Amino acid sequence: MRRILCPAIVFLLLALAGCGQPSASRPDAADVVAAGSASAPPASLDAPRPRVVFLGDSLTAGLGLPREQSVPSLIQARLEAEGYAYEVINAGVSGDTSAGGRRRLDWALDGDVEILVIELGANDGLRGLPVAQMKANLDDIITQAKARGITVILTGMEAPPNYGPVYTAEFRTVFRDLADDHDVAFVPFFLEGVAGIAALNNGDGIHPNAEGAKVIEQTIWRALEPELEKADR
Repeated sequence: MRRILCPAIVFLLLALAGCGQPSASRPDAADVVAAGSASAPPASLDAPRPRVVFLGDSLTAGLGLPREQSVPSLIQARLEAEGYAYEVINAGVSGDTSAGGRRRLDWALDGDVEILVIELGANDGLRGLPVAQMKANLDDIITQAKARGITVILTGMEAPPNYGPVYTAEFRTVFRDLADDHDVAFVPFFLEGVAGIAALNNGDGIHPNAEGAKVIEQTIWRALEPELEKADR
C-alpha cells in the first residue's frame, strides 16, 4: 500500500450518500460525462486524451452542486492549470453501492483510461450491507482495472455508527486491507476535513458544498499528482 494521507478517525458520519435512487447496472448518459467545464478546450479527434475516471456515488457526482463544482470537475480544472493533458470522467451515480459500481465497471472504463479513482462504500455502510460483500465488490473492481493496466487510487469511507463498533471497525479495515493487498495508492477517508463541518456541507448536512468540494479536491490531488508524474516519465 502506498498511503497518501493519515487522517484522524472520524465517527461522525451520517447518511452520507442516501439521497438519490439506487443505480441500474448502466447509468444514463447524464450520470457519466466528461467532467471538464464548457470553457475547457476540446480534445483533438486525432489525439484523444487519456482519461482519469472517478467511479463513485453522489459524493463523486456532486449532488446539490452544479456539475462544474463537483470534485471531478475541479480535478479537471487543476489538470489543465498544471499542464496535464487528461480528460476527467465523472462516473458518479447517486445512491450507488459497491455492487452498482462493479456492474457498470466495463462501461465506465471505456476508452483510454489511465487512472481510476474509486469512491464507493458510503451507501453500503448506510444500508448496513455485509462488509464481506463490499470487500468482494471492491476487490473485483481493483483487480479488473489493474488487469487492464490502469492505475488505481482507492479512497476510504466511514460507516455510520448506528450499526455498532464492530461493523464500523470492520468496514473501515476493508479499504486499508484492499490497498495493502493490491499495493495501490490510498486516501483513507474521502471526506477528510469535510465530514461533520456544517460550513463545508450542503443544507442536508451530508453532501459537500462548493467549499467542501475544494477541500476534497486538494486531498485527491495529493494522491493523484504522483501517479500523473509516473505516467509522464
